[in-house]
Amino acid sequence: MAQLTGLGGRLYSGETSFNIVENRKRWYVLSALFIVVSIFALAVQGLHLGIEFKGGASYTVNKPSATVQQARAAVESVGIPGEIIVQKIGDSKVRVQTGAVDSAQSKAIESALTSAFGVTAESIDTQLVGPSWGKEITKKALYGLFAFLLAVMIFLAMAFEPKMAIAAIVAVVHDVFITVGIYALVGFDVTPATIIGFLTILGYSLYDTVVVFDKVRENTKSVAANSKMTYSQAANLAVNQTIVRSINTSVIALLPVGSILFVGAGLLGAGTLKDLSLALFIGLAVGTYSSIFIAPPFLAQLREKEPAMQALAKRVNSRGDAKVPAPTAPASRKQPKRKGRK
Repeated sequence: MAQLTGLGGRLYSGETSFNIVENRKRWYVLSALFIVVSIFALAVQGLHLGIEFKGGASYTVNKPSATVQQARAAVESVGIPGEIIVQKIGDSKVRVQTGAVDSAQSKAIESALTSAFGVTAESIDTQLVGPSWGKEITKKALYGLFAFLLAVMIFLAMAFEPKMAIAAIVAVVHDVFITVGIYALVGFDVTPATIIGFLTILGYSLYDTVVVFDKVRENTKSVAANSKMTYSQAANLAVNQTIVRSINTSVIALLPVGSILFVGAGLLGAGTLKDLSLALFIGLAVGTYSSIFIAPPFLAQLREKEPAMQALAKRVNSRGDAKVPAPTAPASRKQPKRKGRK
C-alpha cells in the first residue's frame, strides 16, 4: 500500500507518467475487439428476455426434493408449445418458465406440477405476463434509458463544455454496449433487475468520468496562454493524477458486487441477485476502463482539432518540450528588503 501511495504521489506531481492519451489508438483497438465480440454475441445468441419483457408464465415450486428433470417432464406432459426453461433456485425451489399460456393451459401446468411433487396448488407461486404488457415494459425501459442519456448530456454541456459531454456519452454508450454484449454471451435472462443494473452502471461510469474531466478542466484552463503543454499533455497529466483514485474506488465497489455474484448467486442460487450483480460487475469494470482510457483520449482528440489547440501544439513542439512539466506550487510573496540608515 505504501508503494501504491508513493506511485500516486509521483503520478500527481508529474514525476512518473503513463502516456495514456497519446496511445489512444491502442485503447480504441482493444475496445473495438470487445465491441466486435458483443456484436457477434448479440447476432448469434441475442438477449434472453425474461417473461417480464416478452410475456409468458412462471411457476415456482417450493420443495427441497424437487429436481429439474421432474419439473421438465411434468410440464412437457401437458403439451405446451414453445421453449420451456427450468432452473434450480437454491436448495429447495424449482422455477419453470414457459411462453404465453391461457388460463386453461396454466391450470393444466399447475395440476401436473402438483401431481409430480405432491404439493398443493396454493404452494406454487404462479406469475402470468401477457405479451402486450411485456412490450409496454420494454418500451418504458428504452424511454427511460434515452431520457437519462439526454438529461446527462445537457447537464454535462452546461456544467463543463459540449465536447466533454460528447466524450462522456461516447464512453457511456461504449460501457452499455459491451455490458449488453457480454450479457448476451453469458446467456443470463434480461429482467427488470438487469435494467436497474444498467442504469446503475451508467451513473457510476458518468461519475468516474466527471471526476477525471474536472481535473482535465483544471489543468487545461489556461493551457493556450501558458504554452508549456499541449492539450493532450495537460489532459494526460489529469488522467495520471486521478488514475489511482479511480482504481481504488472501483476495486472497493467491485468487491461487494463480486461477493453478491459469486457467493449469493453462484452458491445460494438467487436468480434476481444474479441478474443484477452480473450487470453491475461487468459495468463497473468497463466503466472504470472507459473513464481512463476512452473518454479523456477521445476528448483530447476532439479538442486537438481546434485551430487554437493546433497552434498551441506547434508552439510547444517548436520549443522541443518533450517532457510534461510537473505542476508548480504557487510562488511565495517576497518581502521587500528594508534599507538600512545611512
